[in-house]
Amino acid sequence: MKNLITKEKLLKYFEITGKALSAAKKSPNRTSLSMERKEILQMAESYYSDAKHYYDKGDWVTAFASLNYAHGWLDAGARLGIFDVHNSEIFSAD
Repeated sequence: MKNLITKEKLLKYFEITGKALSAAKKSPNRTSLSMERKEILQMAESYYSDAKHYYDKGDWVTAFASLNYAHGWLDAGARLGIFDVHNSEIFSAD
């Protein structure tokens, strides 16, 4: 069913968000917003960690929500140019 958070779907989003987080960390900052970059990465890492915690507890809905928040922070950083990433498979901003 397409309206369910399945294990396969959740693991797929863990993979995508994990790749995006790694790419963002490795990318250069295209702006002078170094403190903002640090904060965005901290927020994304925290939500990604929360997602793992909720997944391990069996709360897949909250895990999925946490992954979406993590990825949202990363996409915002990419859109603002804080992360110099160009991969439309893992970022909404290219």
